[in-house]
Amino acid sequence: MNFDWSYFSGFVKIFWQFSWPQWMIFSLLSNLLLCIFSIGLYQFIETTCRKKQLQKQNHPITASDFYLTLLTVFCNSGVMLLGAYLWKNNWIILDQNFSVLSVALETITLILLMDLFMYFFHYAAHFPLVYKMLHGKHHEHVSTNFLSLFVLHPFETIGFGVMILGLLMAYDFSMVSIGLYLLINLIWGTIGHLNREFFPASFDRLFVGTTRFHNQHHLDESKNFGFYTSIWDRIFGTYRP
Repeated sequence: MNFDWSYFSGFVKIFWQFSWPQWMIFSLLSNLLLCIFSIGLYQFIETTCRKKQLQKQNHPITASDFYLTLLTVFCNSGVMLLGAYLWKNNWIILDQNFSVLSVALETITLILLMDLFMYFFHYAAHFPLVYKMLHGKHHEHVSTNFLSLFVLHPFETIGFGVMILGLLMAYDFSMVSIGLYLLINLIWGTIGHLNREFFPASFDRLFVGTTRFHNQHHLDESKNFGFYTSIWDRIFGTYRP
C-alpha cells in the first residue's frame, strides 16, 4: 500500500518556506511541548498505574533539574535547527515514495541502529573522566522523577542529535518514519525513567529495554547500557536481569 504524498506535501512546503526566525520559534515551541507531553505522560502513568514502585521514593525534584531540563529543550531545538539547515541544503533528503511496509521497516531500522549507537555512546559516557564531566549529573538520580529523562549535560543531548542526523544524511528516510521514531523515542524514554514497572515481566525475555531494565542501570552503573532493547548488553556481556 502506497501513501499519496500529496497529503504530506502541503506540510513540507510550509516548512520549506519557513524563515529562520520562524524555524527558531517553531523548534523551541515544539520541543517545549514535547517536554510537557513527556511530563504529563509520566504523571498520568504514575497516578493510574497500580504496580509497586521499583524504589521506595522518587528522586526529589531540585532547581537544578528544572535548569537542566530547560537547557535540554534549548539543545534539542538547536539540533532541530541544524536538521532544517541540512534538509534545506539537500544534505538530508526525505523519501517521498513510501508505503506502510517501508515506514515500518525504516522505523524498526532507526530503532535498532540508534539503540546500537546509543549503547556505545552511553558506555563511553561511563569512562571515569567523561562520567565526571558529563554523565554523572544524570546518575545523581539513583531513583527517578518526571524530569530525569531531561537531566542531561548539553553535550549528551547534542551527541544524541548528531547521531540521528548522521543516519538521516546516510539514508533517505520518509518523514513519517522519522516522526514515528522520534515519538517512540520520547515515549520510551519517559517510560524508561518511571519508578514503576510499565511492562509485563515476560518482556524481559523478549529483549525489550523495560523500565526495570533501565532502573537496574541506575542502581548498577556498570550494567544495562541499552535504551530500547537489551540486545547489545546481552551480546557485549553487560546485561543484568
